[in-house]
Amino acid sequence: MLKVFLVEDETIIREGLRDIIPWQQYGYTLVGDAGDGEEALPMIREARPDVLITDIKMPFMDGLALSSLVSRELPNTKIIIISGYDEFEYARQAIRIGVEQYLLKPVTKAMLVKALNEVSEKISTEREQENYMEQFRAEVQEYEQFSRRRFFEEIVTGQLSVEEIYEKANQLGIAIHAQSYNLLMYSITAKRTQASDPSAASFLQEAVQEAHDGLTQFFLMYPEYLVFRWNIQTYAVLIKASHGQMEELTARCLDTIRMHVLPLEGKAEWHVAIGEETTRLSALPACFDEVSRIYSYRHLLGDCHVLTKENTRPLMENEEEGSLKNVDMSRLDQSILRGFLENGQPEEMDNFVDEYIGGARDAAASRLFCQYLMLNVRFTAAAYLESIGYDQKDFIDEFPSAQLAGRSLGAQELREYVRSILSRVFELREKESKSQSKTVILQALEYINHNFTNESISLKEVAARANVSANYFSAVFSQEMRQTFVEYLTQKRMDRAKELLRGSELRTAEVAARVGYRDPHYFSFVFRKTQGCTPRDYRAGSGGHAH
Repeated sequence: MLKVFLVEDETIIREGLRDIIPWQQYGYTLVGDAGDGEEALPMIREARPDVLITDIKMPFMDGLALSSLVSRELPNTKIIIISGYDEFEYARQAIRIGVEQYLLKPVTKAMLVKALNEVSEKISTEREQENYMEQFRAEVQEYEQFSRRRFFEEIVTGQLSVEEIYEKANQLGIAIHAQSYNLLMYSITAKRTQASDPSAASFLQEAVQEAHDGLTQFFLMYPEYLVFRWNIQTYAVLIKASHGQMEELTARCLDTIRMHVLPLEGKAEWHVAIGEETTRLSALPACFDEVSRIYSYRHLLGDCHVLTKENTRPLMENEEEGSLKNVDMSRLDQSILRGFLENGQPEEMDNFVDEYIGGARDAAASRLFCQYLMLNVRFTAAAYLESIGYDQKDFIDEFPSAQLAGRSLGAQELREYVRSILSRVFELREKESKSQSKTVILQALEYINHNFTNESISLKEVAARANVSANYFSAVFSQEMRQTFVEYLTQKRMDRAKELLRGSELRTAEVAARVGYRDPHYFSFVFRKTQGCTPRDYRAGSGGHAH
């Protein structure tokens, strides 16, 4: 039922209108009436009616003044003015205010019912469009996040000038201006030791994804944070602050991450790296390089969850000296190397190698140390590759033991040997990853192409068919296809709809049903949004474009 409020200073007319109209029969509930605008305004503010019916000439506050206030405070309220004055100036002011109907007295029941029906139909249409827009926004949210990811990749890799950053931010509806900026990177991953039981591993992956989703929703709530996905495991947050506010915003960010990983304590690895504040957008690529470097030390400082320039400085200084000073045998732990082989990135390799071998000139000169280190790296790498489907023997044959026997290597030779092994592992890992991704995508595309006309098809359903998590599938699909699952699905549906519109005599509702839309009105809404014209216009050949 729509709520209606009546304002009329003549008691007989007000009571007559109030009593003569069977409000509920026409979809309305009368929520109040008053004799003038001043009396009515507080009642209207409380009742928040969908429709206001008001006389134009009243004491204390007339109908035009009341309508003007209501239209500003309650812009969705439709206004019907009743006037005994057939003067253009009154009508002109009513139009300027945005009044829906202007009825001249004497107002009959038929006149008012006709006006109420027209207003009711307009409200229904507007609400339907609002609902469609909300549904459409929900469906394309994945696309919007993908667009943001591409935008931030361009910013932090220095592909955009400051002018281009502002221009693109405006196109995407992102408020980018601030007095200072900082970047934060974080990841949450299930521990390998928790993955032996498939059902438990699946449950843990869902819990990790819930943590990521919760954090994303938190960051989206606050304009000071702009969150984007960097790769399958890593997210980044651009923090925007006023002067003196950065420390507080960063602390709030860290507290929220800690809160979301608390239920996963002992079951998941998590790390956060914090960059250094800058006042310039143009300095964000340098800021990103710095935070990426800090973030790379997570492989060596596994128990240190929050990484900053301060707590990684000793490692950086040792690296910058360019020599191997003191052997830290704890860094040769195979689990550290295995973790890097599984989750490290090629751009992190140099830092990792320098810190992992962590040796000194004396140690590098030690034949025993060299052989231990090289064998450790060689066999850990071989074991990892076997776990992803490669034959250990094939890999070991690439690095024969003759290379190791009886040799004392210098620091640089030692680095190069370790680096050559890691490079080969990353090459094979990438090949395997692409192969797996290709298999996932091919399975997904086959399923989508056969089922895109099914209204209930979803990303989660397709991911399950490809035997991967929804989170992994979303990331891989976007990366490989350069468009999101929703974009691809909608494009498939629209392409098929265009074929049917111009190649058959099917009605629009039938076309909608055949391409996966139960509601033909929503189908028309999506078609117009993505193709630039209505289905009817497209069929007539008067519009349409590829989206």
